[in-house]
Amino acid sequence: MIFDLVPGRLSVPSLSALAAFEAAARHGSFTRAAEELNLTQGAVSRQVAHLEQVLGVSLFQRVKKRVSLTPAGSAYATEIRDGLSRLAAATVSAMAFRGAAGVLHLGILPTFGTRWLIPRLPRFIEAHPGVTINFTTKLVPFDFGREPIDAAVHFGDPVWPGAVLHRLMGEEVVPVAAPSLVERLGLKEPADMLRAPLLQQATRPRAWANWLEKQGLPPERALMGPRFEQFAMVSQAAVAGLGLAIVPRFLIEEELRSGALVVPVDRPVSGTEGYYLVYPETRAALPAVIAFRDWLLGECGLTA
Repeated sequence: MIFDLVPGRLSVPSLSALAAFEAAARHGSFTRAAEELNLTQGAVSRQVAHLEQVLGVSLFQRVKKRVSLTPAGSAYATEIRDGLSRLAAATVSAMAFRGAAGVLHLGILPTFGTRWLIPRLPRFIEAHPGVTINFTTKLVPFDFGREPIDAAVHFGDPVWPGAVLHRLMGEEVVPVAAPSLVERLGLKEPADMLRAPLLQQATRPRAWANWLEKQGLPPERALMGPRFEQFAMVSQAAVAGLGLAIVPRFLIEEELRSGALVVPVDRPVSGTEGYYLVYPETRAALPAVIAFRDWLLGECGLTA
């Protein structure tokens, strides 16, 4: 049966039909979809044909033994794939409640995760061995309504409708460079910074302009320089001597200790933005969220 037609309930295709369609769409082949699902090629073909009949649209174009998605099929496949992924994640999370604290689907900023959070995680695991954390990285705010995320670490302002936010910390940014570049260009005063290439971080387009303005310098060159997506990439570019980077000091402690990077002009700039733990109000009572929230706030010297 393709559709659930129980009165008073939304009519949706059966999971078997959707799974057959999604696999065929992903592989571009009914035969390969059948192999994946342990069905016959005919069974997959029938599921898709019935689905097309009920929907009233063609999902595939069939030319001899090859199939390709129609525009309607392509759009439907994108939505179905997202829905099936969310169902799978929800199922795993529900199963994780069997005798354990559960699974936490956590969204993190890449460099914050690798440089600050993950080195501290052994302490969380020791205190909460029943919680499993699955990580997703993203450079822009998460859409809790569309993505299977229970909580996230967010940098910015404390504005997120329908969510609970806990401020973790602020940051101070400083200019850093390889010692060889500092020596070669004679970088000693704020104005000297304008002689070096300024490395850019894509999600912080105003970082250099803010720092230069705080030093009373013109910001005209603030956006001139190679652009990178992550702080980790900007830092490595600075280590390689490609230019000056402006980064949060706490994310480059290792490079500063080793001498791979130095702060030629130690005039940090702090903003009003900060790092926040954020989660939807609907997730606030999940044991895994509560456990992680209390531990993370404790790592930052805070309480819930």
